Amino acid sequence: MEREEINDTKVLLVGLDTGEEEDFEHSMEELKSLAEAAYKEVTGIIVQRMSAVNKAFYIGTGKVEEVREYAGECGAQEVVFDNALSPSQVRNLGREIGLPVLDRTNLILDIFAIRAQTKEAKLQVETARLQYFLPRLVGMRENLSRQGGTVGGSLSNRGAGETKLELDRRKIEHRISELKKDLDEVAGSRQTMRKKRSQSPIPKVALVGYTNAGKSTIMNRMVEKYGENRGKEYSKEKTVLEKDMLFATLDTNVRCINPGTDENIPFFLSDTVGFINKLPHDLVKAFRSTLEEVKFADLLIQVVDFSDEHHRQHMEVTAQTLKELGAGDIPQIVVFNKADKCNVANLPRVKDRQIYMAASTGCGMEELVDLIRQCVYADRVEASFLLPYDKGNIASYFMENATVLEQEYREEGVWIRVSCSKGDADKYSMYQKQVQ
Repeated sequence: MEREEINDTKVLLVGLDTGEEEDFEHSMEELKSLAEAAYKEVTGIIVQRMSAVNKAFYIGTGKVEEVREYAGECGAQEVVFDNALSPSQVRNLGREIGLPVLDRTNLILDIFAIRAQTKEAKLQVETARLQYFLPRLVGMRENLSRQGGTVGGSLSNRGAGETKLELDRRKIEHRISELKKDLDEVAGSRQTMRKKRSQSPIPKVALVGYTNAGKSTIMNRMVEKYGENRGKEYSKEKTVLEKDMLFATLDTNVRCINPGTDENIPFFLSDTVGFINKLPHDLVKAFRSTLEEVKFADLLIQVVDFSDEHHRQHMEVTAQTLKELGAGDIPQIVVFNKADKCNVANLPRVKDRQIYMAASTGCGMEELVDLIRQCVYADRVEASFLLPYDKGNIASYFMENATVLEQEYREEGVWIRVSCSKGDADKYSMYQKQVQ
């Protein structure tokens, strides 16, 4: 959806600093960025510092009055809180302030709803939003209507004494059930494609990291330089959305990358949704089939925005999210991207499994590919095979999945010398034969 299609909504941001958060100011800066990513105009920010959360209003009762007055002064149409609010807090705050009240989770869900383009992404976002709204129905009917009208309308079989709230809840639960069935079908298709890739000896590499770190930029530079039919218009069709914004990409995109010229050394590269601090649980749950792509990778490329002063915290969030997804133990290469903005000398710089580079300019792409090759083809060996002519399928397999160094047609069959995985060398060891 293009920017001009959306009317900016003026919002007032509210944060509560209890001293428990490591960097509260950064969290508020990120909330402002999230609001802007949802095409909202931030007209003011109010912060309160106290030792504990107010169970009824999240912030103190005196501060609630201050928020109400300031919202009127700055023309705010919504009030957005930095943390997750309970259903009762949303209800109480909305009643006292007199404006729609959103929390950080609600804001991220709004962004995902704007960004969703494919059928799968739209299903996942709608599921997450309805699961978020379900326990917050009381006092939120106007908010629900504003957010897309998912619970409007009426049912013809209204029973005696049945309240509008019960009808809303039943309708949402029915819709969630329908969405889950649709998602199961889509997830089944994804699993089938994943199974096909798992049966292939081609290594699987996944780009992971904090949102807006440059994952999609790296994917596109790889596709343009090393993708199928590179250099042709076809490559442009294989690129993904690349913008300087939070959550520009929601869908998992998988491309086959083959950086070899004389060698056949391809790998599957996947790019998926970025991570962020306090990523809503319902969103992670709804996007699990998409996010789980990383679980099946042989290697993870963690992309870090090195120009962001909070990049170490972003790395911690990424590590925690990967752990929750069951991908915490997969080998990694760490890419410190956008290093050109930090005046890092002698780019690209490679140290062990870390690289400082600038993907937007293409600086470091060759070095990154070399690192990936070293990791995913570490067990590469050279071996010779004499394949009988009736074993042409094995010869074809090596042509597609190995690097053929030499080849001769002999009376007994085809003799080939290849660079292949140790697993393939062991699998076809009965045909191994040195040149004579």
